[in-house]
Amino acid sequence: MSVTLTERAAQQVQRHLAKRGAGMGVRLGVKTTGCSGMAYKLEFVDQAAEDDLTFESHGVKILVDPRSLAYVDGTELDFIRQGLNEGFQFNNPNEKDRCGCGESFRV
Repeated sequence: MSVTLTERAAQQVQRHLAKRGAGMGVRLGVKTTGCSGMAYKLEFVDQAAEDDLTFESHGVKILVDPRSLAYVDGTELDFIRQGLNEGFQFNNPNEKDRCGCGESFRV
């Protein structure tokens, strides 16, 4: 079981944490929403919750709650720039389908 970051994503997380002046990493999870059923949650965190599972990739800690791990196990988080847009991209091998707007997914 694991969740990883590309080097580009890790650099982006480190830049954001430095800008904030605090933080230990990012928390990746899922929430029920959208037309396909689930959406990713990504937030910068200052401390781990008691039941968080911790992974480390390129020097960045990734926290995942146990409920979400079944849906995001094996996911690689990347940071992409396309034209004027930039953001995190979730490369999740568990995804079976994604809604047309790209906001939600199904496993």
